[in-house]
Amino acid sequence: MKPIRRFYLFTLFLFASGLLVYAGNTAEPHRLMSCNIRVALEEDEAKGFGWNNRKECCIQVIKSYNPDIICLQEVIKIQYLDLKKEFEDYTVFGFEGPDMDAFPEGYQGIAKNIILFSKNRYEYVSAGCYWLSETPLIAGSKSWNTARARHCNWVRLKDKSSGKEFRVLDLHLDHVSQLAKEKQTTLVMTESAQYQSDFPQLLAGDFNADMQNEVIRIVKKDGWIDTFSTIHGETEPGRTTHGFQGVNVKPGKTGRIDFIFSKGQVKSVSSEIVKDEINGKYPSDHFFIYTDVIIK
Repeated sequence: MKPIRRFYLFTLFLFASGLLVYAGNTAEPHRLMSCNIRVALEEDEAKGFGWNNRKECCIQVIKSYNPDIICLQEVIKIQYLDLKKEFEDYTVFGFEGPDMDAFPEGYQGIAKNIILFSKNRYEYVSAGCYWLSETPLIAGSKSWNTARARHCNWVRLKDKSSGKEFRVLDLHLDHVSQLAKEKQTTLVMTESAQYQSDFPQLLAGDFNADMQNEVIRIVKKDGWIDTFSTIHGETEPGRTTHGFQGVNVKPGKTGRIDFIFSKGQVKSVSSEIVKDEINGKYPSDHFFIYTDVIIK
């Protein structure tokens, strides 16, 4: 082989290798947004915070961040139907179930954690729901003095572009009993540990516990990483519940209680607390959060 031809082939090899490295380092991030949208309550309507008064704001704020995946908490049927109509480019999972069949309207102490994911970007692989109790397969079941029945919805997705699969879990822990919070969290850790340690998983929701709570220690001890702290450090960023006061809310005993954790082959590249308002109106009594991750 002539020297010039060898040089040409070697140069072509280096160029191709460079393209592969470049492509591997520029994978498109997945944006996951977690939003406690506040259950639709009649008492809020009288105060001007009702769902009818703020649903357009809620929808507009979420859409403005163009999330690939949306984990919602505190959703009842009227909200589910409104969101399903507005987010027609997303598959919506997690509302229907035996627990909701008896309650076609209103709030009966059970609000769902539904997951929306882009139809264009993802292929549905599998999904499920279990209840955070000693009988996780019994809809609406309660244990450990939990004030309300709590559950976890999950979906397993395949990125149509890369072919990579990962799992998203959406939960809302009890708001009263510390024992219930810890037991509910431990159940989620046990269930998610069925997967190989490097399998990518994302866990989002309202934990009703701040960074100093034993609940968060349980999560981290099991190998989950707080995506927000990965970007911003362990300093407490402040409350994510604000009672519709927004940025004017006074500091309280509890800090951030809304989290997005990752486990396995996941790299966090950005994460923020969303404090948007529209004409002085906030979409919920919680600030939303989002994180951008790369599935490695």
